[in-house]
Amino acid sequence: MEILHVSAECYPVAKVGGLADVVGALPKYQHDEGHVAKVVMPAYRNKFLSENSFELVHQAGMWLGHDWYHFNVLKETENVLGFDLYLVDIPGLLDKEGVYGHYNDTERFLGFQVAVCDWVNEWQHQPDVMHCHDHHTGMIPFLLKYGYKYSRLATTPTVLTIHNAQYQGQFGWDKLYLLPSFDLWKVGMLDWNGAINPLAAAIKCAWRVTTVSPSYMQELLSNANGLEALLNYEVGKTSGILNGIDTKVWDPSSDPMLDVNYTATTVEKGKKETKLRLCEKFNLDPALPLIIFIGRLVDDKGADLLPEIIGRSLHETGNKVSFLVLGSGDKHIEWRLEQTRNFAPSGLALYIGYNEALAHQLYAGADFLLMPSRVEPCGLNQMYALRYGTIPMVRVTGGLKDTVIDYGDKGGFGIRFVHASIWDTCHAVRRALELFENRTTFNRIRKTILKLDHSWNKSAQEYIDLYTSLKS
Repeated sequence: MEILHVSAECYPVAKVGGLADVVGALPKYQHDEGHVAKVVMPAYRNKFLSENSFELVHQAGMWLGHDWYHFNVLKETENVLGFDLYLVDIPGLLDKEGVYGHYNDTERFLGFQVAVCDWVNEWQHQPDVMHCHDHHTGMIPFLLKYGYKYSRLATTPTVLTIHNAQYQGQFGWDKLYLLPSFDLWKVGMLDWNGAINPLAAAIKCAWRVTTVSPSYMQELLSNANGLEALLNYEVGKTSGILNGIDTKVWDPSSDPMLDVNYTATTVEKGKKETKLRLCEKFNLDPALPLIIFIGRLVDDKGADLLPEIIGRSLHETGNKVSFLVLGSGDKHIEWRLEQTRNFAPSGLALYIGYNEALAHQLYAGADFLLMPSRVEPCGLNQMYALRYGTIPMVRVTGGLKDTVIDYGDKGGFGIRFVHASIWDTCHAVRRALELFENRTTFNRIRKTILKLDHSWNKSAQEYIDLYTSLKS
């Protein structure tokens, strides 16, 4: 089976969030199962593009509204990702370093999608499925179905995966002219709440719609940033398939980003040494439980709660815990965290920005990972933490609900709390301290979670089964 994944991100080519991790891993596992899995994404002007080898496989031009653009499709030649990677280069549109946040993002991603459709339209065959990820690729199911020049691709099955429904890519009807000609009787397929909505169009037009966890699929039926009615109407073609993690990249026994590697039998020694090095680097007390937060400093992640959670927890426990935050985002949240650190330098360490190697070291050296998320479609951080023997502390939402069982319940191994609130999260911190001080239970749980399987094997097969059902 030939699967073409279309995405704005793919680790390690370009990463902003969990979307990149999924697109960088799922095709690899599908390839390992004997399928031809490919990824096509924009050719951002970044380090990966300059440090790897590519060959030109397609050249063409396209109209985007009144403007004519030349575009190239480049194929990575060394198979460094474990699957075929294609980059779409559109000078004047995609020749920027950053993934998002440009003034013309609507035009950039529309151009990318049109170029992909034009390219696939020139193939001598059709892929078995085109798997589109989030709103940046959401126009593709519509274009294949109703675009005049893509009529030969109308029978190509399309699958949409919603990684985060909060972002939908809406733009005004004044930009309708940017689209290739299509059956105007179908213009209603683009509309949602008076705007052209790529995510809504994809939900309407894709053959199947998936989300990144079963619980998130259920949550979207009542909380999808305005798309609730549409998802309830289309519920018959939706399903939730839990994300996995790349257990080759995330493996404490062989991780090249760690100074000290360890297995389930050497976890206590390995984590202790890594924690010592982290605490020495960030001036924290290694005798105290180390609670980390890794991620974007935005409200969806509950990051706005962190300053008060940290301050109150240090006060309530008598400074018997330590926190280390790695991330960036909302400047006001960053400032509040820096003020909190100034008042409690021995209890809070900060790294504003992102550092992949440091993230690996934090998962390896920390005792607990805190995720007070308001929205968490799947969440990969808690799976990384489990893989490294770090106990997750999570709010019960989305994929966090599907992957973490409270240690107070049968078969449990994590700490769960119900509300994204300061009080509820501080209570979870106090429970973490109690667990840390009960060394027998703490060490038993740590060895248990190292053996949990959150690889892509099961989920990759679920996607293959889904694709197969579209061909029958």
